[in-house]
Order: sequence, then structure tokens, then C-alpha cells
Amino acid sequence: MSAFDEVLNSSLHELDARGLRRRLRVIEQINGTRITIDGREFQNFSSNDYLGLASHPALAEAMAEAGGRYGVGSTASRLICGTTAEHANLEEELAEAKGTEASLVFSTGVAAATGAIPALVGKEDVIILDKLAHACLIEGARSSDATIRVFPHNDLAKLESHLQWAQEKNQGHKGARVMIITESVFSMDGDLAPLREIIELKERYGAILFLDEAHAVGVRGYGAQGLAGELGLSDRVEIQMGTLGKALGVSGGYIAGSRTLIDFLINRARSFIFSTAPSPAVAAAARAALRIVQSEEGSRLRDKLHQNLTLLAAGLNLAAAPESSIVPVILGSEERALAEAAQLLEAGFFVPAIRYPTVSRNTSRLRITVSAAHEPEQIRDLSSTLKG
Repeated sequence: MSAFDEVLNSSLHELDARGLRRRLRVIEQINGTRITIDGREFQNFSSNDYLGLASHPALAEAMAEAGGRYGVGSTASRLICGTTAEHANLEEELAEAKGTEASLVFSTGVAAATGAIPALVGKEDVIILDKLAHACLIEGARSSDATIRVFPHNDLAKLESHLQWAQEKNQGHKGARVMIITESVFSMDGDLAPLREIIELKERYGAILFLDEAHAVGVRGYGAQGLAGELGLSDRVEIQMGTLGKALGVSGGYIAGSRTLIDFLINRARSFIFSTAPSPAVAAAARAALRIVQSEEGSRLRDKLHQNLTLLAAGLNLAAAPESSIVPVILGSEERALAEAAQLLEAGFFVPAIRYPTVSRNTSRLRITVSAAHEPEQIRDLSSTLKG
């Protein structure tokens, strides 16, 4: 082992000692909400495939047809020769679904955040960030060189205090921006942002809002509207971000907003400019997913999802049905979370432990995700196992 590897190995041993080391699990087969690992089948309650579209035949057919027409890879970045009709059509359809003038598709949700945020704000500007915002939003903020202020999760009073501070800081600085960054549905807790109140504060202080709808699209509101659309607030949000890899069942990320915003990002978002375009076959599958979520079938899938969430709430004696597909069971220590996840695995349920740095220290948890594809018996079995 080289001296360099010895240093790395020492760090890995330290992660082991703290219960924080991660290892990849190889999924050998996927059959709806059941997965096979090391030859054993488990009921999967960890997937972000909230509507069960990842295995929908319409998506597979669209992907195969586009693959036959365009090939597997996009062959270049979007600004060279990587933009196909599938990409352009997907962006047009996404914008229509989100109620915006335009949209721009990135290779991942992470690329959307880390490309858009530093393109839109810089060292003269201020970012005000919810403490529980996703890591990609934090990384985008850090790479922007803007001054960052963090407010406690969903704390409107502290948000307003930061807005007042930013307003005073920016006096005399012509063109300085203040950007609020938050999720609509939070990825680890599954709760909602007080979006209407945040928008009212944003407008009162002349700020702009960057809203991550990744876990809301397809789950909240009709079709792909997300929480902003559900509340009738889309036209009051300057920048809407989302992903194609959760309820839409594919992969990729996007930014939706004004035509001017999208044209600006095409020219300034480095993760867009310098990345190979997403596969046109993936774009075609995403278009098929959009058609489904905006159809009667999509409405039935959302109804089934909410029925499953209500069933889980009853089985776990929760006070109310969860507001999203994400149901956290907070356990505290990494050791306890790992032990509980191991017990569930032994019982045939795949619910990995979520630990620092994905969540704050001493808030390790089981992150249960519910899908429209789960059958009631699976929900009841999980509930009884957790309570046992």
C-alpha cells in the first residue's frame, strides 16, 4: 500500500469507528417495489420513484424509440451538437407543465443547482438559505462568492431579520441582489416550506426566490406543478428548480422560469455549458413521464400514493398523514440508525440509515419513502415490523 493510500485508509478507519462509512450496494434486479441484493429479495422503501414510473412501459418504449433514432449518447455538449429535438420538446413541455415561459434541462439536479446559482449571484450579492436545504443548493451558494446567511429551518422571523440586514447592506450598491434559497418539500424531513409567507417576505424586501421543487413535482399539485403550482404561486417564483429522477422516474434536472432567465443560463451556467448533454433517449422517456403525470392515470397514481401514506400514518399511529412521500423516523445516533436499518433488512425491508453529513449530527434516521407502486399489504407489513 502506498503512503497516499495509507493516509486514505486511515480516514476510512476513522469513518468506520464513527459509524459513518458508506459502501455501495449492488442491485441485481428490480421488480417494481422489490429489489434483489446478494440473491435475496427485499421490499424497497428507499426509492424516490414516488409514482412508480421508473418501470412504466411507456417510458421504456419512448426511450427505445428515441435510442433507435438518435443513438444512445448525445455525443456533445448542448451548445455544440448535443441538443436534439427531444431536448427542445422536453424543455417546452416542462415549461408548460410548470406554468413558466421556458425551461432548461441539465444532466442532473446537482448540476442544475451548482450551475444556476453562481451564474445568477456573485460577490456583491447576498444568499439567504434555509438550514436544511439540500447539499447541492449549499454547494451552489458557496461557489457563488455571494455573502451567505442561513436561517433556522422554516423560521420566518429569522428570514425576515436576514432580509432586513441584506437590505441595509445593499444600500448604495446598485444592482446588488438578494436571493432566498429553499426547498418546497424537504428531502430528509418531508415537510413543506411556508411558501406563501416566504414569497410575501421576498416581495416586501425586493429579493428573488430560488425554489427547489425536486420532491414536490408529481406529488403536490396537479401534474408536474409542484407546491408552487398547487398554491397558485408559480408566477411569483423567479427560479424553479426540479429533477426528472424522482416522481418522473428518469434522470436529470431542470430550471424553469422566464425566457430571459433561461437564455442567460444557456450563456452563463458552467455545468450546462461544459457538460455532455443528457441522452436524447432519456429526454424522450422524461417526456413520456410528463404526459402520464398530467393525465387521468397520473391523477390515479397520486391518489394511490396518498392512500398509501394515509395507511402508513395509521399503521405507525402518526397524528396525520405525511405531507409528502418522505416519512422520517428520527433515531439520533448513527449506531442506533444502523442497528434499526439492519433489523429491517433482516426482516426483508430495504430502508437504509441516513447519517451525518447527509443530516445534522445526532439526527440520524430511517428515511422511509412511499410509492404509488406499493401494495397495501407491504405498507401494513412495514408498519407492524417497525412497531414490533
